[in-house]
Amino acid sequence: MTLILSNEEVERLLTMGDLVPAFEEAYVELAEGRGANGPRSDIVTPTSFDAKGYYSLKSMDGVIPKFGKGAIRLNSDILSFPKIEGASRRVKMPAVPGGRFVGLVLLFDTANGTPLMIAPDAAMQRMRVGATSAIAAKHLARRGSGRVAILGSSGQARAQLLGLDAVFALTDIRVFSPNRDNRERYAREMSAAIGKDVRPCASGAEACRGADIVSCATNALEPVFMKEWLEPGMYVTSIGSRVAEIERAAWDRFDRIVIFNDSDTAVSLRTHGIRLGSDKGEALPENVPTLPQILAGRAQGRGSDEETTCFLNNLGMGFQFAVTGHVVYEKARKAGIGRELPTDWFTQTEPS
Repeated sequence: MTLILSNEEVERLLTMGDLVPAFEEAYVELAEGRGANGPRSDIVTPTSFDAKGYYSLKSMDGVIPKFGKGAIRLNSDILSFPKIEGASRRVKMPAVPGGRFVGLVLLFDTANGTPLMIAPDAAMQRMRVGATSAIAAKHLARRGSGRVAILGSSGQARAQLLGLDAVFALTDIRVFSPNRDNRERYAREMSAAIGKDVRPCASGAEACRGADIVSCATNALEPVFMKEWLEPGMYVTSIGSRVAEIERAAWDRFDRIVIFNDSDTAVSLRTHGIRLGSDKGEALPENVPTLPQILAGRAQGRGSDEETTCFLNNLGMGFQFAVTGHVVYEKARKAGIGRELPTDWFTQTEPS
């Protein structure tokens, strides 16, 4: 039987306490060549839904043999690019009847190819990014970091804080989002979620002042973190392919930059002339280290408390959904959560 889960069920099942150690193990497998990640595909065309919108069909896949799972993540989206609070944003439109979105994870058994699970991707999407950022912070932020600034108030920003709270003893948490209602709502909801006070700030500069960790978690296409906010010893992270979240001039000020996926960005950064520690005149190395390489002991994390460090969670991997899907599936089976459909509905008696 093939398990069918709702997004709400996935959200109840998935915790950072489960996901962070699973990813730490899985990223070593990836760095050592025992895990596999496929290229991401994005097809964007015009749409009849909205004259200013676009239709996007996205897919990514990956396999982790150690867990015996393979996964494909699919998104069928209507996109728009409005200006909100003076900044350009990438926004998914709830175009499905009933004001809904489409994102699916299909999980397979690597022992025999069986389709194990079909579930929406929203909760898994947020949590896999938050867990990855939390692991990066363990290796790139100062030990004992407790002062955190969150720039953004979306579901991704929530997952960022959940991840950081799972690996650090946070003592001072601030949030800034341009919309006052959004940042105040975030502060209330996350204070209740983690049992610690989250303080809304009136500006990004206020939120970042004196922070050990700054997490940019927005859909902005323009900078939300400025170079003058960077302080000695600070760790800054940006999610997704939107490296524009960090002001270009700030990149020259970082002593160490680590990326997540080296399939595209290492070349891209050099093309744009990014330099590390410009006061030292050090050019960006040919091989920008990745987080999986650090976890496998092939690259170094933070070198000293004085270093300014940056993690660019630049491009997600289908591999992450194989790991996250594995955690969700095993927990759901153990808890007896979800509905089952005949696997025969999703298989056939002759090869493709």
